[in-house]
Amino acid sequence: MTADARELAAGVFGGDRRAVARAISRVEAEGPAAASMVRAIHARTGRGYLVGVTGAPGVGKSTLVDRLTAVLRARGPTVGILAVDPSSPFSGGAVLGDRVRMQAHAGDDGVFVRSMASRGRLGGLSRATADAALVLDAAGFDVIVIETVGVGQAEIEISRAADVTLVVTMPGGGDGVQALKAGVMEIADVFVVNKADHAGADRAAAEIEAVLRLNEYGPADWRPPVLRTRATEGQGIEEVVEAVGRFRVRGGDGAEARRRARVRARVRELVSRRFLEHAEHGALEPGEFDGFVDRVADTVLDPYTAAERILELVVRGAPSADPRRPRARLEAG
Repeated sequence: MTADARELAAGVFGGDRRAVARAISRVEAEGPAAASMVRAIHARTGRGYLVGVTGAPGVGKSTLVDRLTAVLRARGPTVGILAVDPSSPFSGGAVLGDRVRMQAHAGDDGVFVRSMASRGRLGGLSRATADAALVLDAAGFDVIVIETVGVGQAEIEISRAADVTLVVTMPGGGDGVQALKAGVMEIADVFVVNKADHAGADRAAAEIEAVLRLNEYGPADWRPPVLRTRATEGQGIEEVVEAVGRFRVRGGDGAEARRRARVRARVRELVSRRFLEHAEHGALEPGEFDGFVDRVADTVLDPYTAAERILELVVRGAPSADPRRPRARLEAG
């Protein structure tokens, strides 16, 4: 842990908004500085409640989050928002659309909104989302809302990042069918049928209810409610907040199991990433990994055999100092 990270962490603990913004930028950049930042704040995390909001594009997730934030603030809790936006194919940055939509909270010190670029990662989240949530947690925000990109059925990763997951859908446009896909059904703790004033809203809600009756999704002591909202008018938002509150209060072994699963997934992700970096840049000789890739592409090796040989070389230890050895090591076995 660096002295700079400790100093920045002190600002985060004190609720300094500039320090919070800088700390999130640091974890977004990844690398040693990000790791040092997380080490500096981690002991002060674990108090914030993470609410995941996902659903297909156009269902009104950002407006829903904006209205949820207003209701939560009226009740007292502070709210940190991480809105994961699609990355620009040119700059790699986020278009910041969600931050623009949430300008109503710009003057509220109890709300912090941060847009994050997905950087092309599947699953609806950026790789730094989990660490950014830790920063907001350490800064003392009571509720941390994570809004996913909005790419549809691929967005099940949010269930491993949040304490409660809201799946937002809307009537029409084929989205009711999308809501019935098994992946989304399994991650939802609360269903929200937004734009309930549109034709077909009752049918969309009924379809979800029917699937819930036919299949056993989620914990045995919780049946995901199906709520109707009109987020632009603020209708039905109180009921959504109440449902989240009921889910949180039930707590018990399920809540702890979910938290541990989230920690397990994060540690596994970091170990996998570090191991691959070590394999490519530490244990193997320069160009050796690419040599295996070339041989698989040329059908000389199959990918499973290539992976096994790479693992053997990594476990075996340091590479040979002889620059002529890569080909011999690659062809061995």
